[in-house]
Amino acid sequence: MSIESYIVNDMEICQITEKIGNLKKKFNELTYSHMPVGKDGVYLGSISENDVRCFDAEKTLADYQYALEGFFARVSDNWLDTLETFAQNQANILPVLGSENQYLGYLELSDILHQFNETPFLNEPGGIVVLEKGSLDYSFSEIGQIIESQNARISGMFVSSQENDLTQITVKVNASGLNEILQTLRRYGYTIISEHQEDLYSKNLIERSRYLDKYLNI
Repeated sequence: MSIESYIVNDMEICQITEKIGNLKKKFNELTYSHMPVGKDGVYLGSISENDVRCFDAEKTLADYQYALEGFFARVSDNWLDTLETFAQNQANILPVLGSENQYLGYLELSDILHQFNETPFLNEPGGIVVLEKGSLDYSFSEIGQIIESQNARISGMFVSSQENDLTQITVKVNASGLNEILQTLRRYGYTIISEHQEDLYSKNLIERSRYLDKYLNI
């Protein structure tokens, strides 16, 4: 999906000569985490509201140019690229630049998230399965083959966590029942992190645990 239709043009770029006091007033009126800053029509970076609140109101942006953050998007970027940039910079506004780094406008995080909500990963029926395996042991192709071997279809799959040599993979599965899929994944060494009502393996563990507790309390 092209991001061009989501570019907003209702805010001019701040000039490097602008006073900090004026920026504070602007942030009071807006809900943005950052504001784009430029000089002679060229984008220099974005200044965060948190930084501006700490700066001397009588000074200008030029006095704090070191605080500018250089993130941006190009018109040719896709929406997933921009979503990653939003997350990495903890921003809810993303300047869009032309081929010569001229400021064209900005993207709002809410618009990009709305696009994500329209993807089959979220709006198609199915179940979300979170798997875990060693970071060197898992394979997207293997996961795909396991799930599709059970006559199910994958609507989306991504790495959702990596920590202590373990990787968690979140998968959206378009299937009416997940039990056989979950059991097959376990046989291939995947740990199921998510909980599922149709998971007979987990139900059996719970029943055995209850039986053991009852036995020990006799």
